[in-house]
Amino acid sequence: MIKLTDSAVSQVSKMLSEKEEGMLLRIFIEPGGCSGFEYGMSVDFPKEGDQVSEYQNIRYAVAGDSLDYLSGSEVHFDDGLTGKGFEIRNPNAQSTCGCGKSFS
Repeated sequence: MIKLTDSAVSQVSKMLSEKEEGMLLRIFIEPGGCSGFEYGMSVDFPKEGDQVSEYQNIRYAVAGDSLDYLSGSEVHFDDGLTGKGFEIRNPNAQSTCGCGKSFS
């Protein structure tokens, strides 16, 4: 299961309210970045092989091939002075890059 901080719940709710019915937050990883894997998120319809879950009324899907890597993670949204945007806090990551967008 993936958790979302209150700030992420608020931001994702706003994003989804402007989208087509049935769309949800989709979270995945892909090869790339400076540490080996890169996080990805989109607002999309679920795809075959996704695991669909819900957290505080936010429906989200995790790509099937990303489940083991993302289990137990937390999605956070930072709109402060640094303006980082979305960040995934992953307890499974052995190391992360300085920007926090990729991990190994």
